[in-house]
Amino acid sequence: MPHPKPPARAVAPARARSRTLSVDDLVDGVLAQNRALLGRAITLVESVNPQHQALAQDLLLRLLPHSGKAHRVGITGVPGVGKSTFIEALGCMLTGQDRKVAVLAVDPSSSRTGGSILGDKTRMAELAADLNAFIRPSPSSCTLGGVTRVTRETMVVVEAAGFDVVLVETVGAGQSETAVSDMVDFFLVLMLPGAGDELQGIKKGVLEIADMIAVNKADGDNEIRAKRAAREYEGALHIMAPASPNWTPPVVTCSAMRGTGLDRLWAKVLEHRERLTLSGELQERRRSQQIHWMWSMVEDRLMRALRRDPAVVDAMDRVERGIVQGKLTPTLGAQDILEAFGLTVPAALAEVGD
Repeated sequence: MPHPKPPARAVAPARARSRTLSVDDLVDGVLAQNRALLGRAITLVESVNPQHQALAQDLLLRLLPHSGKAHRVGITGVPGVGKSTFIEALGCMLTGQDRKVAVLAVDPSSSRTGGSILGDKTRMAELAADLNAFIRPSPSSCTLGGVTRVTRETMVVVEAAGFDVVLVETVGAGQSETAVSDMVDFFLVLMLPGAGDELQGIKKGVLEIADMIAVNKADGDNEIRAKRAAREYEGALHIMAPASPNWTPPVVTCSAMRGTGLDRLWAKVLEHRERLTLSGELQERRRSQQIHWMWSMVEDRLMRALRRDPAVVDAMDRVERGIVQGKLTPTLGAQDILEAFGLTVPAALAEVGD
């Protein structure tokens, strides 16, 4: 008597291998606003693989004609000011007006802390779930130059995908704030109520690049303090020459938690764009940013190549030790490093060293 056959075991379906996408596929996907292919395109842009970077530049060249129409807004703020809450509230207000909002982060500190300001997007859960929004944290283990490059190039991709507002958040200090202001049309600085102490902590460099100061958390008992703080910040701005002849940075109050004051704040962003567009300053600013970006890339790549050069690596310890021991001046040390790299040292530098 034949033995009964054992029941057939369920076999898991073979996992489909992800197809290698061509640049054509990615361009078509981005222009068709396919979110999966948008993510793949940005991943290509973020890659440090030389072959991937060559493909990314081809991708960007083809997307460039479809970019440039978005409102580019940089956002920074003092610790505890509630940037994530503010960006989510502003983003949701804008998507409610049928705008498409992309949020990008510039976080060079993530390479040291291992974290990212946007992380798993739980801090902006509502905006992350909005189909008219796209959130992209800065890549981990990147220098400021690397994060800046990726953010600029990601901006091209998301604009080509139809996002008409790009919010760029900086969580670092000093250089990262300047880097963000150099890639946006409008730079917003968030501050807290209680100007007495806060005013002392304002960095002059931040005020010089601010297109507007917004005092957040202007609600409840803080409302009177926020208005007082706004007057203090206005006074601080008045003693500084504005960066643009066509715009005097205003100070506004708002509450991201309650969603109040955001419409007036956004109206100022639109007014700024209109004024600078009519004067031609916006177009000139963007052209200048592109040139500045190119030279930043040249400096970044030269420094990377120099530090990795075997002859420079061999000379580095000797030169640094000579400077510390007083046997070399920093200028002569620089001359030695450049000569190890194979660069002819200009006579002026050699004369200074002598």
